[in-house]
Amino acid sequence: MTEASRYAIHNFTDQYPILELIDRETDSSVLLCPERGGIVTSARLHGRELLYLDKETFYDPEANIRGGIPVLFPICGQLRQGEYEWEGRTYRMKNHGVARNRPWEVESTGSGESAWAVLVLRSSSGTLAEFPFDFELRFTYRLKDGVLSIEQEYRNLADRPMPMVAGFHPYFATETKNLPYVTDATRYLDYNDNETKPFEGTLDLTGMKESAALLDASRPEISFPLSMEAAVRLVYSEQFRYVVLWSVEGKPFVCVEPWTALNEALNDKEGLLSVKPGETLRAELHIHCEEA
Repeated sequence: MTEASRYAIHNFTDQYPILELIDRETDSSVLLCPERGGIVTSARLHGRELLYLDKETFYDPEANIRGGIPVLFPICGQLRQGEYEWEGRTYRMKNHGVARNRPWEVESTGSGESAWAVLVLRSSSGTLAEFPFDFELRFTYRLKDGVLSIEQEYRNLADRPMPMVAGFHPYFATETKNLPYVTDATRYLDYNDNETKPFEGTLDLTGMKESAALLDASRPEISFPLSMEAAVRLVYSEQFRYVVLWSVEGKPFVCVEPWTALNEALNDKEGLLSVKPGETLRAELHIHCEEA
């Protein structure tokens, strides 16, 4: 099979325009919905679907999508009373920021040595009301050799340094919430009681309403099984210092979320990334499906 026939881009409509990245040789495909926050709605790698998606929330334009891989920017998590103070002013912002609920532009697509699509989100009057910085996000979603990569650019178009948090919120389809995680994290912050506890390799999310954040990891990757046959491995840039684990009782998913800072970073001014005027911060996330 030549690379020209191996990789392809397919466009179709599922209430919204959908882009499909295809790698025929590895039986892999990725679905993107630019209009719904540039979200990945499906990642079928090596013949196995990795993601959970609640189609009802996907089809409802007013709902936060429960599933896929939402994009988190310029915060991850929540803010106290949904607000924060910056430069003497108070702003309101919904959970996880301004990127996941706004339409992204398809800048380009292509196939050759991979299948890829470049999606762009630019600041607007709506984002400026929540986050007072002009910005441009440019994400390249790439499928190559059965691996999904999200190559990220966060560009500051404002005239002063831009504070930010970046992250992703992948919903991985699994029936069990008690999973082992291969990571060198040694502790976790349990948001159910705000206590820091030792991490000993597994975490049972059963019955946990709030999330837990793995702390102290120095190796920028984590892996975990989805079944007896398949495991997921996430490899990411060193800026992603935390991995947050979360689930909902009775729903067949576990979220494993790389974040660059924790809840309340814009309020606490802790762990924020800072992008100088006119400069671009770059980061990557790679999602692998491997034998368990």
